[in-house]
Amino acid sequence: MKEESRHYKTIALMTLSSIFWAGAFIGGKLAVKEFPPFSLTFLRFFFASIMIFVVMVKYEKRDWRLKKEDYPVMILLGLIGMVGYHILFFMALKYTTAVNASMIAATNPLLTTLMAVVFLKEKMGITRITGILIALAGVVMTISRGEISVLRNFAFNKGDILMLMGVTCWAIYSIISRSVMTKYSPLILTTYSFILCTLFTLPFAILENPSSYLGNTTMLGWGGVLYMAIFPSTIGYLVQQTAIKEIGPSRTAIFINLVPVFSMILSVIILKENITPISILSGLLIVFGVYLTTKIKKNIKDSVKPVKI
Repeated sequence: MKEESRHYKTIALMTLSSIFWAGAFIGGKLAVKEFPPFSLTFLRFFFASIMIFVVMVKYEKRDWRLKKEDYPVMILLGLIGMVGYHILFFMALKYTTAVNASMIAATNPLLTTLMAVVFLKEKMGITRITGILIALAGVVMTISRGEISVLRNFAFNKGDILMLMGVTCWAIYSIISRSVMTKYSPLILTTYSFILCTLFTLPFAILENPSSYLGNTTMLGWGGVLYMAIFPSTIGYLVQQTAIKEIGPSRTAIFINLVPVFSMILSVIILKENITPISILSGLLIVFGVYLTTKIKKNIKDSVKPVKI
C-alpha cells in the first residue's frame, strides 16, 4: 500500500514537473522582452548552477569530480547542448509564439532517434518510422501554420526555424552524452553542463552591456529568469530523476509529451496567445508521433535525458 502511494505521488509530481517545463516557454517569452539572449542564458544558469551544484555535492555517493580525459567532451556538451540550445531558444521566442516553440521542442526525441539511427546504427522498425512520419507532419503543420503558400514560397517564421535549430543542438547533445553516461550520473552531467554554460556565456553577456538594459528591467522579467532557473531547470530535473528510479525511464518519458499541451493552456491564460484548430491538430500529431517513436526504447542508452527547456 505504501509503495502504491509512493507510485501515485511520483506520477503527480511528474505531472507538476510537466507544467513547470511548459512554464519555461512562458517565462522565456516574458524575460526575452527585457534581457538579450546571452545575458538571459547566463542569468538563468548562474542561479540554476548554484542550486544544482549544492544538490550534487550532497547526494552524489561517488566522486563527483570530472576526470581530466573527459574535459573535452564535457566542454563540447556545454557548448552544444546548453549554450547552443538556449541561445537559439531565447532568440526564437523573440519571433515565434510560446505554443509553436513548445511544439517544436517536443520533437527532440524524434531528432535524437534519427541521429542514433544514422550515427550509432540503431535499428528503426515500422513503429518508429510511422511515429517519425506522423511527428514530421505535425512539425510541417506547425511551421507552415497549415498554409500551402508558406511551403510553396519557403516563407517560414524565423523563430520556428531558430527553435528547430536549437532542438537539433539538443539532439546532438543527447547523442554525444552517451559516451560519458556510463562514467557519470545524469546529475553530474547536468550540473557541469549548467556550470560550463554559465562560464561560456559570461563574456558575451558582458559584451551585451548590462548597464544598457538592467535599469529598464521589471519584476516580471526577473520573475521569468528566476522561474526558469528554479522550477524547470532544478526542481523539474530532480523530480524527473526520482521518477526514473521509481517508475522507470519509459513511463517517465510519457510525461514529457504533456509539455506542449500545458504550454498551450498556459499561453492562452497568461500570454493571451491564440490557439487555432491547426495548432491543436499539429500538437496532437507531434505528441502521438513522438510517443510512437520512443515507446519501444528499453536499454539504458535510451534513458530519459534531462529536459532542455
